[in-house]
Amino acid sequence: MITRLAVVLIAILMMPLSQARAERIWDNDLKRYLTQQEMTAAEEFMTEEDGIKIMLPKSQQIRKEVIKLTQEKKAHIEERIGWKFPEESFEVYIGESDSQVDGYAVVQNTIGKHKPMTYLVGVDNEGSVSDVELLVFRESRGSDVGKKRFNAQYEGKTVLDPIQIKRDITNITGATMSVRSMSAGVKRVLVLIDEYYLKPAGNGSDTMAKKNKGFFSSIFGN
Repeated sequence: MITRLAVVLIAILMMPLSQARAERIWDNDLKRYLTQQEMTAAEEFMTEEDGIKIMLPKSQQIRKEVIKLTQEKKAHIEERIGWKFPEESFEVYIGESDSQVDGYAVVQNTIGKHKPMTYLVGVDNEGSVSDVELLVFRESRGSDVGKKRFNAQYEGKTVLDPIQIKRDITNITGATMSVRSMSAGVKRVLVLIDEYYLKPAGNGSDTMAKKNKGFFSSIFGN
């Protein structure tokens, strides 16, 4: 008869094997399962603290707020960006000088090919991307999204831009999933800042759209 202790010991001995099987990840491009080294790959480019200093270099003070999304607001944001996400809250760093907002920075974790990558998206006080900095990359390939010659193309983008491959974002060969992931994260940050900070201050996308409409109406007389 197997004792209760024996059952526990068997369960403990079998646990690593079952976990290892559950963690096996198939890579369609490589046509094989990823090795343990590839699955645990993590390249740190900079700390969150250093990234914030880069994003908001001239701010006299930097404070952190937490955006908590209601289900209604979450659904609205998902509709605006065109994809669903599991997060229900986001931390926003706000840089201020003389009681005026200099800009915002939001940490994003979005899935690249198999695992999430962590990066910062900076937005100025008018709703344009000021900078994007990769913090941690956890895939075996695709870390070129952290190079400035790539992510500089996000700078100046607003919620009115598509921020999509083949439209206004140039892809990186062999890193398509990482590019899509970062582009999606940048778009989400722009919409979050627009909804929670710019619109309430009368400086959001709705105001920009009205200005653009008025500008073109004055030209074409519509």
